Amino acid sequence: MTDLFRPLRIHQPRRVEFGTGTAAEVGAWARAEGFQRVLVLTQRSMAGRVAALDLPGAVSVFDGVQPEPDTDNLALALEAAKAAAPDLVVGFGGGSVMDLAKLVTVLRGPQVLAEIIGPNRVARRQNALALVPTTAGTGSEAGIRALVTDAATGMKVAVESPHLLADMVAMDPGLTKTLPPAVTAATGIDAMAHCVEAFTNRKSHPLIDSYAVMGIELVARHLPRAVADGADAEARAGLLLAAYYGGICLGPVNTAAGHALAYPLGTRLKLPHGLANAIIFPHVLAFNAPVVPEKTARIAGMLGLQGDLLTAASAWCARLGVTMRLRDNGATEAQLAGWAVEAHAIRRLMDNNPRDMSVTEVEAIYRAAF
Repeated sequence: MTDLFRPLRIHQPRRVEFGTGTAAEVGAWARAEGFQRVLVLTQRSMAGRVAALDLPGAVSVFDGVQPEPDTDNLALALEAAKAAAPDLVVGFGGGSVMDLAKLVTVLRGPQVLAEIIGPNRVARRQNALALVPTTAGTGSEAGIRALVTDAATGMKVAVESPHLLADMVAMDPGLTKTLPPAVTAATGIDAMAHCVEAFTNRKSHPLIDSYAVMGIELVARHLPRAVADGADAEARAGLLLAAYYGGICLGPVNTAAGHALAYPLGTRLKLPHGLANAIIFPHVLAFNAPVVPEKTARIAGMLGLQGDLLTAASAWCARLGVTMRLRDNGATEAQLAGWAVEAHAIRRLMDNNPRDMSVTEVEAIYRAAF
């Protein structure tokens, strides 16, 4: 029996609009559906662009979503939802915004967060959900997961349910043109990491491999262009599509050690998620290479990597302007051992990795990245 016989389930949004100007399709869709009260979740930097959605009815905006939202931030968003009583919630921003929007839609009823952590524990959604990504990284718009940091423990928790799937997604490349080069680079590498970690995953599947390869190729082709020229419309569109493909990969396969090691850098060091993944990406790619040589060679070929894999992959990221050393991003050597224990304990991801990784090996990667 080959992998083609292995059952696989993919969830995708019910309606997807892609292309320049499609942000306004959210409003057209909302009118057609008869929605009267809309709550938009976003960050302060994007609040002035909500008009691009052309939303109908009474529109409320909560612009307090934090870059790495925690449960306290979620509580504030839920208060805003209670006041707005929306029949439609719109997540207008990056992955943090879209994840919080997903959680708001399922926590306005009797369930609390502790009751829905993990897979398939959400009872129902309270209102419709539209997602409009303004970065090309997480691919949250495509999937059924939402992550938030537990303010008490400082660790991320994940909710997975078909009830988190968007009713409508609008991917408008024009919204991403103002992203600074550093954010463009980090989020683009995050999108690629989703594809790479799914492609080399223990749970990899030929159907998902196809999306993963398309995503990697798109990032390889378009990320350097978008970093060099933020107004490059084709490059921006290519990266949005790559992020969406990466989001599809997250559903039935998910990420692996790369993201597990990146999480403490976000929750403890407060690095943006994309930057954390960019720093870790070359190290885990090289670590896994001996057990997935053919797939690793294909990844290296798509990225044009030659010679020593770790050196070449690190240089590829650095050429995009990513500050690749942890010490240059505020880390101290004393923090590394604790992060290694924490990352190793994220078994929902570490168990997906194609090569077993001990706590000592995790710490060695952090030290190499330091």
